[in-house]
Amino acid sequence: MSISVVWFKRDLRLRDHAPLTNAIAAGRPVFLMYCFEPELVNDPRYSSRHWRFVGESLRDINASLRCFGARVHVFSANPLSVFRLLHEQFGVAAVYSHEETGLEITFQRDKAVATYLKAVGATWQETATNGIQRGRRDRRGWNRRWRELMNSPQIQPNLEHLQPQPWRRDGPLVALLLRSPPASWVTEDAEFQPGGPDAADACMQSFFSDRGRDYEGNVSSPTASREHCSRLSPYLAWGNLSIRQVYQSLEANRQRYGWDRSMAAFESRLHWHCHFIQKFEMERRMEYEDVNRGYRDMLRPPDAELQAAWREGRTGFPIVDANMRCLQATGHTNFRMRAMLVSFFCHHLWQPWQDAAAHLASLFLDFEPGIHYAQLQMQAGVTGTNTIRIYNPVKQSQEHDPNGRFIRRWLPELRDVPLHLLHDPSEATPMERVLELAEYPEPIVDHRLTYRRARDRLWAMRDNPHVSSEAARILDRHVERRPLTG
Repeated sequence: MSISVVWFKRDLRLRDHAPLTNAIAAGRPVFLMYCFEPELVNDPRYSSRHWRFVGESLRDINASLRCFGARVHVFSANPLSVFRLLHEQFGVAAVYSHEETGLEITFQRDKAVATYLKAVGATWQETATNGIQRGRRDRRGWNRRWRELMNSPQIQPNLEHLQPQPWRRDGPLVALLLRSPPASWVTEDAEFQPGGPDAADACMQSFFSDRGRDYEGNVSSPTASREHCSRLSPYLAWGNLSIRQVYQSLEANRQRYGWDRSMAAFESRLHWHCHFIQKFEMERRMEYEDVNRGYRDMLRPPDAELQAAWREGRTGFPIVDANMRCLQATGHTNFRMRAMLVSFFCHHLWQPWQDAAAHLASLFLDFEPGIHYAQLQMQAGVTGTNTIRIYNPVKQSQEHDPNGRFIRRWLPELRDVPLHLLHDPSEATPMERVLELAEYPEPIVDHRLTYRRARDRLWAMRDNPHVSSEAARILDRHVERRPLTG
């Protein structure tokens, strides 16, 4: 008898999981699989923090499956190689998975898998992820359909009816199993959020029971946001939770006294999460080039020294360096600080956003391609449709880390520096530079001059006819127009 295969990708959970539900309902023996793909493992946008999170998620899932006599089989191989051997050994009748809005390499991988499955007569049933719709030409009706999905019942697999495909772990397929993962994938690090549906549920419950009440007022602070932001982004990025699960938990808590403004703000973030991924789904070239083609003529010559200083957290701007070091150590900083890092790189250093993409992706535990590339371009000011925001790093420091707590935490060499120098070391006298800042680099640019340079160049581009026509195209394609009412 042939089998059904559930291919886990960025949907590492057992609840609200349509592919697993459909595979069980088909009535055939089910083989559950996940692949650590060499093409992704070796891609510079991924790092051990991501694969540790995935490994933790898989162990959590398998612990839940144990009582049903099932497990997710974990391979270190290209999925196409696994499907070939599965078909040779068992006969694959159908594959079930979620659609993935990912990188170009995963898109090409999916096309190769689809070609093979069609050739051997196996079906591949893909389920839309979080309301992202393939094949759209514009956004007409998208918001309505998204809300309908968010309010529809979750799809819960009946694991008691799961028929795991028996496998004695023999034959050539065994050679593709993940046997000895790198130590960095299995070594716990308390600075990072742990992966898995159980950890995701605990995080979500703590947000909606307590932490989320003050979400709106603390979302911009690099310190307070670590407690009062949802911290659900890695669990959404890797699919430990669906957006629908979070949305419906939000709805259950919306009417609590004193929570309305914070919950409204958080709901908008869930919507924007899916909006940006939908944008990437409809315009995949954003991975490599400006969504607004008019900006192709705006040159930003790469400077290796400036880029290295930014990557290594030694720009001489404490709030920039503290956030970079925080990301290196924890995989997280809040939205405003991420936007500032990109703005500093693209505006003050005048570097191409493409050169920041891989480094930031490798640091963000919640790296989600659709959000990552859309946000990089938005913060770099190359969409032609969004407000141009050039972040002043000194002002950001003064407003969002007024007591210097965050900077002192992540830049120990500045722990005893007076507060006025902590925000703007360029104000130091020669004596203060020697006595207070000897261990910290001088600013690599004059942010006042670089602000004016970026402002003048970016606003001049707004008047470019090619930029304007492309902006109109982007709005027509990616923004849902509200109907006029009389």
